[in-house]
Amino acid sequence: MAALAGAALLTGLVFSHVEIHTDMTDFLPQGRSDAARLMLQELRSGVATSLVMLGIEGSPPDALARISRDVTNALDRSGQFAFVSNGADRLLGSAEQQLLFSHRYLLSSVTTPEAFTVPALHDDMQRLLRGLQSSAAPLVQQFGSADPPGAFLAIARDWRGISKMRSVHGVWFAPERDRALILARTHAGGLDIAGQDAVTAAIRQAFTDAEPGNARLLAIGPAIFAREAAHAMRSDVETLSIASVILAAALLLWRFRSPWMLGIIAVPVMLGIAAGALVVQLAFGFVHGVAVGFGMTMLGVTVDYPVLLVGHRKQGEAAPATLRRIGQAFTLSVITAALGLTGMLFSGFPGLSQLGCFSVVGVLVAASVTRWLLPRLIVAADLAPVAAEDPARLLRVERLRAWRVWGVGACAVAGAGLLAMGGPRLQSELAALSPVPSAALAVDAELRGELGAPDAMSIALVRNKDADSVLRAEEELLPVFDALIAQGVLGGVEIAARYLPSAATQLARRSDLPAPDVLATRVVMAQEGLPFREGTFRPFIDDVAASRTMAPLLASGIIGGLIAERLRPLIFQRGRDWYGVIAPSDLRQPERFAAAMRAAGATYLDVTAEANGIVAEYTNSAWRWVGLGALAALVAIAAGLREPRRVVRVVGAIAGAVLMTIAVLTAAGVRLSLIHIVSLQFVAGVGLDYALFFARRQLDVEERARTLRTLVTCNAMTLLTFGLLAVCRTPLLRQIGITVVIGALAAFVFAFLFAGQRPRATAEFA
Repeated sequence: MAALAGAALLTGLVFSHVEIHTDMTDFLPQGRSDAARLMLQELRSGVATSLVMLGIEGSPPDALARISRDVTNALDRSGQFAFVSNGADRLLGSAEQQLLFSHRYLLSSVTTPEAFTVPALHDDMQRLLRGLQSSAAPLVQQFGSADPPGAFLAIARDWRGISKMRSVHGVWFAPERDRALILARTHAGGLDIAGQDAVTAAIRQAFTDAEPGNARLLAIGPAIFAREAAHAMRSDVETLSIASVILAAALLLWRFRSPWMLGIIAVPVMLGIAAGALVVQLAFGFVHGVAVGFGMTMLGVTVDYPVLLVGHRKQGEAAPATLRRIGQAFTLSVITAALGLTGMLFSGFPGLSQLGCFSVVGVLVAASVTRWLLPRLIVAADLAPVAAEDPARLLRVERLRAWRVWGVGACAVAGAGLLAMGGPRLQSELAALSPVPSAALAVDAELRGELGAPDAMSIALVRNKDADSVLRAEEELLPVFDALIAQGVLGGVEIAARYLPSAATQLARRSDLPAPDVLATRVVMAQEGLPFREGTFRPFIDDVAASRTMAPLLASGIIGGLIAERLRPLIFQRGRDWYGVIAPSDLRQPERFAAAMRAAGATYLDVTAEANGIVAEYTNSAWRWVGLGALAALVAIAAGLREPRRVVRVVGAIAGAVLMTIAVLTAAGVRLSLIHIVSLQFVAGVGLDYALFFARRQLDVEERARTLRTLVTCNAMTLLTFGLLAVCRTPLLRQIGITVVIGALAAFVFAFLFAGQRPRATAEFA
C-alpha cells in the first residue's frame, strides 16, 4: 500500500509541474518554407480558427428571419463574440458605419472626377427619386441626400464580399434554400476549449430563448470542430478507461484471487508514466497532451511486466528463483521493445519524437521497477496464480503447434495478397488525421459556400515592411483579379485592398474632390427640374468639403469592431514584416491562378498540398526510422538468444503478426498513416513478450502451462482494453483500437505456433 501511495504521489507531483500543451500546432510538423510555416500557423491558431458559421432552417422564412434577429442580438449582448452579423443591416447604424461613412469618399472606388459632374449628379438625383418610391426608401432617406453618388452604398456592397446570399426580411439567407445565415467570430481562440465551451453555451441559450419551434440550428466552424473533437475524445477516453480498468481488474482478480495484484500492476505503470512525462518536459520544454495520451497507450505493454513476474511465480517461491527462470526472456523483451520504439524518437516528426521519448523512458522505468522493486512486494503479499487444472491436460493444446505450417501458409497468403493489392497504401493526407467527421466537414463546406467565405486552401501572400506597402502591392494586383474573374478562372477574391485602399489611393481620391463652391454650383444645376427643396443636398456639400482635408484611414487606426475583424485575417504583422492574404473563392483553374500570382511577384501556396507533402515526408521518414529500430531490436534478439533457430522462430512470429495486420487493414481499404505506425509498434512490443517467453529453453510441463496461462492473461487484457477502443466514436482512437486488436491477436497466435517448442510424442501428453 505504501508503494502504491508513493507512486501515486510522485505521479501527481510530476504532472502538477510539467507544462502540458493541447494546441495541435505543437504536435504537428511545420511547413517547408517560411510562407508555408506562416500560413499553417495562421490556419491552426490564427483568427480564422475563431470563425463560427450558423444556419437556421426548418421553418417558414419570416420565422427564420425573426429567429435570426433574436439570436444575433443575444449573441451580441453575450460578450463572447468579437462580431456577429446576419446581414448588411448589421453594418448600418453601427459604430463602424460612422467611420466608414465619414471616410466614404476616400475609401470608395466611386470617387472619381466624373462622379461630381453635373450630368452624373443629375442622374444620381433621379435615382434617389426612384429609390424613395421603392422598398429601399428608409435607406435612401437616411443616406441619399448626404451621398448622391452612392459612395457609402458601394462600400457596403464591397463589405458584403463575394457571397451570393439573398436578403430576406432584412437578414441573410442562403441563395437556393430557406436557411437564415449568421457569421460570427469569437473573442476566444479556436483552440481555447474552455472559452469555446462558453461560446457554445451562449449559442444554445440564444437559440432556445428565440423560441425556435420546429427550426433547427447548424453551428459549424474551426472553433466548433476543435471543441467537439476535444470533448468527444475526452469522453471516449474517460468512458473507455473506466470500462477497461473494470474489465482488466475483474480478469486479474479472477486469475490471481487477490486485490493486491491491482496495486502491484499500478506501481510500475504509474512510475513509468511519471518518468516519461518528466524526461519529455526536460528534453522538449513541454509535454503535448497527445503524446501523453498515446504514450500511456504505448505503455500498455508495461502492464504485462508484473503479470509475467507474478504469473510465473510458484506458490511460496522466493523472488530470486522466479527471476532466474524468466530473467533472460524478461530482460530481452524490455531491451527489444525499447529499441523498437527508438524509431519514433528519431523520426523528426515533433509529436512522434515526444511520443517515442515518453514511451522509451516509460518502458525502461516500468521494467526496472518490476525487476528491482516488485519482487519484494510480491513475496510480501504472497502473490501467485491460482492453479487451474492439471498441467499435462492443459498443455495438450501444444499439439496445435504441429500445424504451424498452416501459420507459414497464412503468412504466405497474406504476403501474396499484399503484392496483388499493390502493397500497403500509405496515407499522406493531413485530413486523415483529423478527428472531425466527414458529415460535419460537408456541412462546413456548404455553409462556407453560402456565406461566400473562402476556404483558404489555395492562397497567395504579399509581404512587405509595413501595412500600407502591402495594400499598395495588392492594389497593383486588382486588375489581374478582375481579368481572372472575367475569364472564369475564379469566382471572386478576398483581399484587404478591396476594403481598405492604400494611403496613396485615398489621397488621390481626395484630390479629385471638387471645391465646396464649385460643388455647390453643380448641385444647383443638377437638381433643376427635380422636386428637391433648396438645401436638401447641403450635407453632401459639407461632407465633401470635410473630406478634402481628411487624413487617410490607415490599418493602424482601426482598433476593433467589425471592420478590424474583417481585416485581421487578410492583413497582419508577424515579426517585423506585414503580410497580405489573397484568398480566392470558387477557384476553377488553380494552375492559372498560381501562374498569375507568381508572375505578379506574390507567393502562391496550395495549403492542402503543402500540408499533405509535410505529412508524406514525415510519414516516410517515420517508416524508415521504425525499420532501423526494428533492425536494432533484431540484433539484440540475436545477441540474446544466440541460437539461429530460436531467433528465426521469434522474429518470424513478430514479422507474421505485423504482416497479417497490414494485410487485413489493406484488404479492408485502410490507408496506413502515422497512427498505424504507433499502433504497429505496440503490436511488435507485445508480440515480443509473447514470442520470447514461449521460446524459452528447458521448460518442464508445469512451467510451460504457467507460461501459456500467463500469456493468455496478458493477451486477454490487451484485447479487452483495445477492443473497447475499437468501438469508440473518435476516428483516431478507433484506428488504434482496430489495429492493435488485429495485431495482438495475430501476435499471440503466431508466437504460440512459431516460437514455442514443437510437441513430441512423450508421456507428458498421455
